[in-house]
Amino acid sequence: MCRTAPIDPFGRLSFGGVTIHLLFSCLYHSFHLRYPLVSVIILLVTMRISVEDPLTLAIAPPKDETPEEKETREQAEIEARRISEAIDEQIRQERTALKKKKKSVKVLLLGQSESGKSATLKNFQLQHARREWAEERASWRAVIYLNLVRNIIRVLDILGREMSLAEGEKRPGSTVIEYLSDSDDETAGHGIVYHFSDKHRFMQRRLGPLRSIQSDLENKLGPESQEVRSTTSISATPFDSLGSQPLPKRPSRDFGINSTNGWKSALEKLRPSVVASARLQRRNDSDHNEITDVLVACKETMSDLWQDPVVQQVLSHRKTKIEDSPGFFLDDIDRIISYDYEPSDNDIVRARLRTVGVQEHKVVMDDSNGKEWLLYDVGGTRSSRVAWASYFDDVDAIIFLCPISCFDEQLREDRRINRLEDSYLLWKSVCSSRTLAKTEIILFLNKCDILHNKIKRGLCIKDHIPSYGSRKNDTITVMRYFQQHFKEISKQYSPEPRPFFIHFTSVIDTKATAATLSVVEESILRTHLRNADLL
Repeated sequence: MCRTAPIDPFGRLSFGGVTIHLLFSCLYHSFHLRYPLVSVIILLVTMRISVEDPLTLAIAPPKDETPEEKETREQAEIEARRISEAIDEQIRQERTALKKKKKSVKVLLLGQSESGKSATLKNFQLQHARREWAEERASWRAVIYLNLVRNIIRVLDILGREMSLAEGEKRPGSTVIEYLSDSDDETAGHGIVYHFSDKHRFMQRRLGPLRSIQSDLENKLGPESQEVRSTTSISATPFDSLGSQPLPKRPSRDFGINSTNGWKSALEKLRPSVVASARLQRRNDSDHNEITDVLVACKETMSDLWQDPVVQQVLSHRKTKIEDSPGFFLDDIDRIISYDYEPSDNDIVRARLRTVGVQEHKVVMDDSNGKEWLLYDVGGTRSSRVAWASYFDDVDAIIFLCPISCFDEQLREDRRINRLEDSYLLWKSVCSSRTLAKTEIILFLNKCDILHNKIKRGLCIKDHIPSYGSRKNDTITVMRYFQQHFKEISKQYSPEPRPFFIHFTSVIDTKATAATLSVVEESILRTHLRNADLL
């Protein structure tokens, strides 16, 4: 009598309760995608069992198998293969879902130089990377000192120019110079007399050592401390001209905070290293103490210079508003110049250090289930913008910053170009990019605080923007005008209809910016999850 192998509930052939051939078949199918070496071993073992194992011979199809028995066996084998393939498919789906879940949220910060990109990035770090923020706090002291010294030297240069021009006006035997300025910024017929004295010459001499301090700090911080005052690029959007050329490669390093020559790398030079020699650490401490010694010795004279009525008269006449510039600390001299000074959060956000190249920052958002965010801060000068395009292809969102207070300013690297017009060109190019057609773009109209101060001082918008026309010259009306103009550019040049997200910001205001970023983060995360098909 012929004995056939029974069928178990899972559709596999069994002999004496032992699954042999189909068991190895299932194992092979389940492992061959993930573990090729394991699958080969299983295959070899199966082949060996097929030849030598008596159980395999026992469950082999009988020679005198009837057609009905053969059909039953084949159906069982088909069902076993179906189950194995279903398991494989489930593994593939779980792997794909896991990969989507782990995919980082990528955000690109775009805008011209000094638009507030790095300050926005600092706000992200302040909210979500407190450990790194605390580790870098002491290193920012050198940057803030450099900002302050540059503020003072800028005032000294302006004062020196006016005093040099005044030397010819000095009366014989007098210690006071009465000088009628011929500054280019002066309105004709409204000359102003400056009363320079020996006090101003003393302040120039007393603060002379600060120029050496500036050089020392710049050498410590590297190229990030140098502002760009010229450019070889004649285009506002050099990344548009790449055409079919290969895109620049991204940095391939993979660690918490990496930088291709950005301000992060400048801070790394100042942070204590666990592998640094004791001699090197003592030298760094000595250099810091020498710089602080000079600043403390000059502290009183620095305050006198900034508060001097004649100096303020010169600055006002030349329409120089140093307080509108990034990295302004002249109102904080007494607090900052101290041996035990530790930068505050606001100090760090306000500090100015130029971004060179592209920086990548990794931040884990606790309020988004531990999702990792990659934030890219880019150099904003015209010569730096060619590197932007290589980050366009798989970015989830772009935060575009335009400083709307700069309607009366020129680019630092090209004094012929109005900064607001440059931002318009950048915005138009980003909106019209087909690579970014489906990318969420969020517009920050930044530096609203400086815009408000300029309008309060009496600056008339229509004098610089003829299209503003006869609208009211108040902050709210001006902000709405800029909002509408950017919205029209987006609508006209976007390849596909896209929502228009806009926020009025002053990113050096950490509390207000934290609220704005909370809304922005939620919007970006929802878009990211929707694109990953997880919503």
